[in-house]
Amino acid sequence: MSYNELIKNFEKIRDYMRDFYVYGFRTRSDFRRKSGRSYDDERRRVESWLSEYMSFRNDANGKSVFISVDSRTVSHNPLYKAFKAKSFTDLDITLHFYIMDILAEGCRLTFREITDRIFRDYLSEAGSDLEPDESTIRNKLKEYVGCGLLGAEKKGRELIYFRSDSGLPEKSWEEAVAFYSEEAPLGVIGSYLLDRYEKPPEYFAFKHHYLLNAFDSEILAAIVECRRRECRMEITVLTKGQRGLRTDVVFPLKIYVSTQNGRLHLMAYYYRARRPWMYRLDHIKQVRVGEREEERAFYDSCGERFREALWGTSSGSSRSREPEHLEMTIHMDEGEAFILRRLEREKRCGKVEILDKHTCKYVADVYDAQELVPWLRTFIGRIERLECSNGHVRREFYRDLEEMDAMYGEDSDDFS
Repeated sequence: MSYNELIKNFEKIRDYMRDFYVYGFRTRSDFRRKSGRSYDDERRRVESWLSEYMSFRNDANGKSVFISVDSRTVSHNPLYKAFKAKSFTDLDITLHFYIMDILAEGCRLTFREITDRIFRDYLSEAGSDLEPDESTIRNKLKEYVGCGLLGAEKKGRELIYFRSDSGLPEKSWEEAVAFYSEEAPLGVIGSYLLDRYEKPPEYFAFKHHYLLNAFDSEILAAIVECRRRECRMEITVLTKGQRGLRTDVVFPLKIYVSTQNGRLHLMAYYYRARRPWMYRLDHIKQVRVGEREEERAFYDSCGERFREALWGTSSGSSRSREPEHLEMTIHMDEGEAFILRRLEREKRCGKVEILDKHTCKYVADVYDAQELVPWLRTFIGRIERLECSNGHVRREFYRDLEEMDAMYGEDSDDFS
């Protein structure tokens, strides 16, 4: 096929960029979908957007090309460029300019008036071979109303169309838009707004810049739309081990964003399992809008109850899904009330009990106590006792202490 930097289906390029240019471990010889020429076409397409961010390495398996970004010098997510390379037909671009020109300067016209002017004032004058039928023009007007380029008002039995020009965002919004475009889950919207400025502002640099969320923007937008319309949705997801695909019918409840790695998760009510479920957004391949959910209040309440024992995104491996009980007793010296404040501030569930002026206890029932271990380790040196119904968590914690003592400490019986 001939090379073209524009794309029609973002799902294809989403997978391709992840497999070859983000994970960075695949080579040309690993490409099995079509021919090697297809790989070369896809590579040139990506490089046309991201050439200044491409690096490569050679090993025994061949040459691997990957995206390399230094957050100290890159203030705008370069992966948004993939969304701005959507393909279009000659008719698409022709109708765009015709319609926007016809409705310029506050003009308000009906569908029939717009159609007549396209054929009379544009196509006949230009001698164009393009002859769109009325249904194509009507669909284009409907599409533009849906995405906000046009407005429509009912007048009698007809719709009156007009341009919904919002103008350039005010200068005072530049900072907010610049921050939103890099920090918000749907920051690609902010990136489009920044393109309207002559020179995008360079206000922010990020120590932890989660660029990969850009790939999930279309999926996230579809989920948010289902939630706004309070509809069920059918999602196609990768199975465990990413060996195949399955289809689940769910009702969207909440989106979770990790503060540690930026990964996005969907909490949804999974009808087949009759309970809330967690899905990684980068494992969701497709979203289809279903029928309106009349019992949405009930499923929302199920989600709220589910959250009470949720520390991260894991709901545990036990089939019974019973929460695991954990208790941590902590010592505080004089003047260390900040320890108590920190416990109250950082706990995501559970409660803190004050035992005496130097001791307090954190008690929680969570689906997967293993998720707490990194947080528990930050209190090493103050923990007097740790108990957990999941024996593996307790054994792992004390084993880590013993290994640390053997490595750094002296002979002692401090750990038991």
